[in-house]
Order: sequence, then structure tokens, then C-alpha cells
Amino acid sequence: MQRIAFISEHASPLALLGGADGGGQNVYVGNLARELGRLGYFVDIYTRRDDPGLPQIVDWRVGVRVIHVEAGPACRLPKEALLPYMPRFAQAMMRFMRGAALRYALVHANFFMSGMVAQQIRRRLGWPYVITFHALGRVRRRCQGEADGFPDARFALEEELMRDADCVIAECEQDRRDMLALYGADPARLAVVPCGFDPDEFWPVRDTARATLDLPEREFIVLQLGRMVPRKGVDNVLRALRLLLDQYDIAARLLVVGGEEGVDPMATPEIRRLAQLACALGIEDCVQFSGAQPRHRLREYYSAADVFVTTPWYEPFGITPLEAMACATPVIGSAVGGILSTVLDRQTGFLVPPNDPAALAAQLAVLQHDPALAQRLGWTGLRRAHRHFTWSRVAMQIASVYRSVLACAPRAACTANRAAVGLAH
Repeated sequence: MQRIAFISEHASPLALLGGADGGGQNVYVGNLARELGRLGYFVDIYTRRDDPGLPQIVDWRVGVRVIHVEAGPACRLPKEALLPYMPRFAQAMMRFMRGAALRYALVHANFFMSGMVAQQIRRRLGWPYVITFHALGRVRRRCQGEADGFPDARFALEEELMRDADCVIAECEQDRRDMLALYGADPARLAVVPCGFDPDEFWPVRDTARATLDLPEREFIVLQLGRMVPRKGVDNVLRALRLLLDQYDIAARLLVVGGEEGVDPMATPEIRRLAQLACALGIEDCVQFSGAQPRHRLREYYSAADVFVTTPWYEPFGITPLEAMACATPVIGSAVGGILSTVLDRQTGFLVPPNDPAALAAQLAVLQHDPALAQRLGWTGLRRAHRHFTWSRVAMQIASVYRSVLACAPRAACTANRAAVGLAH
């Protein structure tokens, strides 16, 4: 059985989702590792210790461990503050591997900072590595401008990793095109493998969802679920809700799910900002901030909604549209990034421009006026999600990438084996 080292410096599969740094990467890392474990791989996920009470090793799933690495203070830090700690992360990870006499067939880095760690490990031990970036610095800077907290040095680091990695995994065709156009990536080093959803976690529970969540049966309910950061465009949804009332005479309830861990949603800065905007728009009575929710409850929120809306400025992939589709809920999404690959316009939902509340309000009105259409879109989305985007299917594609990398790197594998013997002494 082959052993794989995942590196995910800021996104642990154990973290509660919905906060500023708890989102798609956490889901990707956890679900992909679990499915690789089911395929017979042994996977160790290395992530930064952000709580002194965390054990060093957590036996998390069959064949999967989470290993907490000492790199910087054992407290929560924004990912933008972690770059200086990556040399310590690499040193601590190699110390752990030396002490446990571990050797890996391959390293899978997640995010550019994890790629820096994987690069150091290959230089020291010879193990090949692949990388999933999850977001690209130049795309982020183009969309966020001065709000981007990463330094310009990120761009050169990403370029180097794209030249150096044995394979770069793009999450959608737009991701691949951005790598080619903005970074001059070698197309021979790129593989497109999407994200997925777990059918054991997400399925329609429409008959009971509203009663379970104590929601009225006859209201038109719009759901926004995910990380609470400005680039997700929740303010766009609030403005569309106002237009829906003013121009179409349609009253809707917006459920906003996500935020930092804790009982008070208003502890999350972005939620406070959004609540102030809702008050300024005069729709505060129509918006319900539900805060972060455990994973097992999310299918109830997806199923309770008449429509799921996600209108980010940019989106490297976007897992929440898949989860909504798996619950037979139609999706209105921004025509950006990975959403272009998952949502089929007028077949599983609608695509709209980002930052265009009028366009969003118009499509919300269409679904409110035609529940039969909404139902057809939802069930088509369900079939599409199961056909193309389960995590088991994703894991098989990733395993194929691993096999190709290992087949093309026999010399590196020999070097890795010799170096691993040295680790034990």
C-alpha cells in the first residue's frame, strides 16, 4: 500500500467550516484523503497546529491521519500571516518523519505555501510532489485589489512551483486557462481534476427540511452558504433581495449560513457588515444569519431552500454549488471560475454576472414564478452531480495522476527510498 503525504498548512479537515479560512480547501483535503484511504492508500495530512490542546496525531478515518505541525504560535492566524512560518513547517515535518521512520511515495501540496514545503522535502528527500493551488495569487489580486493581504512575492513563488512540481492539478478549465495565460505554465504539467461532493452526506430531504429548521412552508427561501468573506459577494445577494421586492413585488427570506465558530453569528466581522447593509436596505426582517452549522445539518438548509445563490467575484472551483445540486436545489451562480464548469445555464440553474444584483433579481423572479421549472432544474442538477462530481470519482482521477507521476519519476523514487532509509538513522 502506498503512503501519501498531504500538506495543507492552514486548512485542516478537522476545522469548523464557514469562517474566513474554513471552506473549500478543508472539504477537498478531508474528502479526497478519505476516498484515497478507501482505495487502499495510507494518507497523512500535515497541517499547522493552531490550538495548544490539539494532539499531535489524530487517527481520523480508515487509513487517514491528521498530524499537527509546530510552525508559529499555536493559535488561529489568518493564512495571509503564515508565509514566514513555512521554513519552520518544513523543518518540523521532516523531524516528525525522521522520528517515525516514515517514507512516502508522493507528496500532495494544497495551496502555494504548502507547495513551498513540498519543494523543500523533494530537495532533501527526492520524493515527487503534485500541487493543487485552490486559488491563484494573480487572479485574487485582479479581483480583490488592495484587499488582497498576500505580498507580491506570492506571484513568483507560484510561477516557480508550476515549473517545479511533477504535476499541477487545476480544478476546472478556467483554472487551467489562468495558469497558462497568467503564469506561462507548461500544459504538459497540468491535469484538470474537479472537486466533488459526498453522496453519503448530501441528498434531498425536502419533505422534512423546513419543519426541522422551523421555517415557514410557503415562503420563497433563498440560501447563501459558505465562507463569510467579502469576495463571496453576499452583499450582491442582499441588494438583489431589495430589487426583488421593489421591481417584482416578491418578498423572499434569505438564509445566510456560515461564520466563525461560536454561538453568536455577529462575532464574525463580515456578518456584522452584512447585517448593517441589510438594515440600510430596509430588509433586515427578511434576512436570517444562522452562523456556522455542523456538516450533518447542511443538507437540511440546502433542501429547505427554493434556490441556492452564490455570486462571488471569483471562485477557483466552488464546492457549495455541487452540494446544493446534490440536494436537488437549483443554483444561481456567478459566471466565473469553477461555477462555469458545474452549473449548466438554464439546465441546472442560471449563470449571472458577478456584482450585478439586477441580473440576479431577475432570475430569482423567474424561479419564484415557475416552481415547476425550479424543480426540473434541481433534479437535473442532482443527476449531473452524481454523474460527474462524487468524491469517489475525483479520488480515482487523482490516483491516476499519482500513478502517472510515479511512472515518470522512477529515478526520483529510487532517490526517495535511499533518503528514507537515512531518515531512520
